[in-house]
Amino acid sequence: MPTTRTVPPGAISRGTAPDVPPAPEALRVVPARHYARWTAAVVVLVLVAQFVHGLATNPVWEWSVFRDYVLSETIVQAVWVTLQLTAYATVLGFLLGTVLAFMRLSRSPVLQTVAWTYIWIFRSIPMIVQLVFWFNLSALYEKLGVGIPFGPAFWSVDSDSVIGTIGAAVIGLTLHQAAYAAEIVRGGVISVDHGQSEAAAALGIPRLRQIRRIVLPQAMRAILPTAGNEIIGLLKGTSVVYVMAIGELFYQVQVVYGRNGRVIPLLLVATAWYVVLTSLLSVAQYYVERRYARGADRTPPPTPLQRVRRFVRDLRAAAARRDQPVVPLNPLGESR
Repeated sequence: MPTTRTVPPGAISRGTAPDVPPAPEALRVVPARHYARWTAAVVVLVLVAQFVHGLATNPVWEWSVFRDYVLSETIVQAVWVTLQLTAYATVLGFLLGTVLAFMRLSRSPVLQTVAWTYIWIFRSIPMIVQLVFWFNLSALYEKLGVGIPFGPAFWSVDSDSVIGTIGAAVIGLTLHQAAYAAEIVRGGVISVDHGQSEAAAALGIPRLRQIRRIVLPQAMRAILPTAGNEIIGLLKGTSVVYVMAIGELFYQVQVVYGRNGRVIPLLLVATAWYVVLTSLLSVAQYYVERRYARGADRTPPPTPLQRVRRFVRDLRAAAARRDQPVVPLNPLGESR
């Protein structure tokens, strides 16, 4: 009786050729089809196209008026005033906010209470109320002076001569910004591992140097994203000072369209300038964040400019490969 032998799976019997996988070029690669994603992309592109078409064809925008005023001397000077207010309030606000943050982190209950009370009050009062209050400070204090506490003053001056309109705006914006900056800085400081301060203290490093050289540089990675958003918000928040008749961007736009009645194109002028200034601040924030991330990321991600350069370089390399002649291969896969 003949017997049969079972060949185990994967084994090769005598006299039979092994299964040869098909060549890679013979395989048919079918890409995944994302119909829902494609549909959503088409809908979004149609909506964007409609919006752009409306911007280009709607006569209410009055692009000729926009071109006449967007770079006019009045508007450019107003932009400069807006930048000055933003710069003063940012620098002074974050300096005062840093002091308040470390007061809250202090072990002194007096400093903690004063800092917490300041932050609570100035975050509770709207900015426009604070600005109007400081604008009318001379009604509350006619003179400002230096002297003995609760005693006579050695030197005094009228409030109006010391605090003008711009000064009142800077004070109001600074004090308002300091309350928010204090919480931003405090959040960044407490994000640093406490062991860093303990190790620095064990090495005998003074407390002030610990904060300046060890704690703050590490805290900047947590401070910068929120601080950048706050500065951008402050840039747009300077439009509130129009109640003080200061010639910043929004106030000047109001003056111009109140005179010629071209409301929409003048508002578009203000919008365009705010978009440009915000974009510049966003770019600056990106590079500052990238600088302070060097200690954590050994290979930081490429910048947008580096990505564009890499893309252009890849396109040139691909074009060079296409221009090279094709060398045929023999059956063994070697070039002839």
